[in-house]
Amino acid sequence: MYTNVQFTGSLAAQQTKRWFTFGWSAASHVVWYMVPTSPQVGSPQIEWDVAVERADGNRCTYWITVKNLTAQAVTFEGRYAVLN
Repeated sequence: MYTNVQFTGSLAAQQTKRWFTFGWSAASHVVWYMVPTSPQVGSPQIEWDVAVERADGNRCTYWITVKNLTAQAVTFEGRYAVLN
């Protein structure tokens, strides 16, 4: 397994944005997860959804939509794990 940070992001209060990352091997099993870097106690800060585009026979593009669930700005890291 290999893990790393692909990007960092920020969202205003209640904002939703979409990021994409391309050129990933279609043969790899990649898991995406977003981790807040701005502390806030008491409830979840973000939620995310991942969609996949098969760009060609060998490569995928991941479209990652992240939503800020709070009434204040949030920063986060877009992390991934390649499981094979």
